[in-house]
Amino acid sequence: MLKMSALRLLWVPVLFCLTHAWLCHGACVEVDSDTEAVLGNGFKLGCISCKMRGEVPASATVDWWFMSKGESDFTHIYSYADMTGYVMDDRFVERLDWNGSKKTVDVQDGSIYILNVTYNDTGTYRCYFDRTLTFPNYEFHTNATKFITINVVGKATRGTASILSEVMMYVSIIGLQFWLLVEMIYCYRKISAAGEEALRESEAEYLAITSESKDNCAGVAVAE
Repeated sequence: MLKMSALRLLWVPVLFCLTHAWLCHGACVEVDSDTEAVLGNGFKLGCISCKMRGEVPASATVDWWFMSKGESDFTHIYSYADMTGYVMDDRFVERLDWNGSKKTVDVQDGSIYILNVTYNDTGTYRCYFDRTLTFPNYEFHTNATKFITINVVGKATRGTASILSEVMMYVSIIGLQFWLLVEMIYCYRKISAAGEEALRESEAEYLAITSESKDNCAGVAVAE
């Protein structure tokens, strides 16, 4: 019974998201960017900075810098403001595109996308958010900086951590299914036992009533 109650509690947030999908969909979650790009393919440089005061109107600009492997200084390569992006470095002309928040000045996803990755794209990228929160009587400025180091490889590889995570996921799914199966068998047996017990009690009660009726009939016959 305790396990079933715990399972019901775990389902509460899931059911809430299903019945209030518009709220869950709007949530902002900061996740780390991938760090391995494949030569000749496209690659997304992820950069997310969530606004802490959701009820306050805000606007934000995003700037990207790049420091190639072996260099010592960052170069400004991309700028995004007022829903418009600008490539600032000739190395990325027609190869760099905006992949973040769409049609909003309150940018929270500042990701960009590199087309046709080359070995020269290996290095460290810096993502810079400059956000302005607009209050009734004043404006508050805040910023966030994120660094992403990517390595360009000839073909995709899978790290040990990725493989282990996938294995653990499948093990967890199989374990959960096995646990649910055991719980179902346990509940079925318990219900069956309860039904059989109720049937036996009903049968005993019926026999008692029948026996009492026979005794009453025999008493009446003797009296007559």
